[in-house]
Amino acid sequence: MAWALRKSAEPETPVVERPELHLSGPRLRQTLELLIARSEEQGGVERYVEALKLKAQSFKQAFADGSEALDIDAFKDLCALMPSVRRRIRPHLSTAGFAPMKAAMGALLDGRTDTTTTDARIDGFEQAFPRDRAHRWVRDLASELLHNIDPERYPPMQRWIWDAGTNTGVLREIWWGDNVDHMMINIPDRYGTFVMLREELSQFLTENGVFRDILQYVDVVIAHVYADYIGEQGNQYLRTDFATPEDPMLHTRRMLGLDGVGAKGLTKLRAIDGDARVVDDKMLLN
Repeated sequence: MAWALRKSAEPETPVVERPELHLSGPRLRQTLELLIARSEEQGGVERYVEALKLKAQSFKQAFADGSEALDIDAFKDLCALMPSVRRRIRPHLSTAGFAPMKAAMGALLDGRTDTTTTDARIDGFEQAFPRDRAHRWVRDLASELLHNIDPERYPPMQRWIWDAGTNTGVLREIWWGDNVDHMMINIPDRYGTFVMLREELSQFLTENGVFRDILQYVDVVIAHVYADYIGEQGNQYLRTDFATPEDPMLHTRRMLGLDGVGAKGLTKLRAIDGDARVVDDKMLLN
């Protein structure tokens, strides 16, 4: 009797869900026009693009030897560049608290070339901290680390860009439709959504004459959308967290973590410990 050999079933490759997004072209064009006009007297959008490149370099250098070798003082300086993290992370920056945080960061960053595991690794990172309202910033920390260390693979994914649980963020501000303010947008706040958002915005920018540094331009556009939201709709919490603007780009710089670099070339960052520190000469944006 002949026996047929069965092929062993090959494991299925995980698929990243990429939902269809309906973005408002007029809203995006308005944002781009305002961004260009408001940044012109401060050196143009290119100034922010170059600053974001330097920000990414600082993260890559700090993590060059892995999270285990990360120096706590160097990490505190990085926290100054993460606006939705820096005020809330302070209790975890004691010597005793930093070790488990480094272990969690190591697990988050290990295997980051496999983007199909992104959501699982972020979920695992969140589980290393208390799961309460006071630690919602942990997801933002994970997103900041992934995006700044590996910006080509990981778009910005912070809660202010899209939080499906509260139906708030940049995605809602640029969503196409009537009466969007009273609409529930049934889109998950997972990796595939943020990838699609960046792809859509990249295409929009290319169609409007932007052909270089697309990744950084997308970041600036996203930040400017939310900056306008803060200016127009900011509730009491946001008004406390974001001071009255001295210039039209202040909130945009704040969302990008570049608020230490002011409109007139201010080069001091308010670090996590509250002290103002002069940024390395490479960060000067003259």
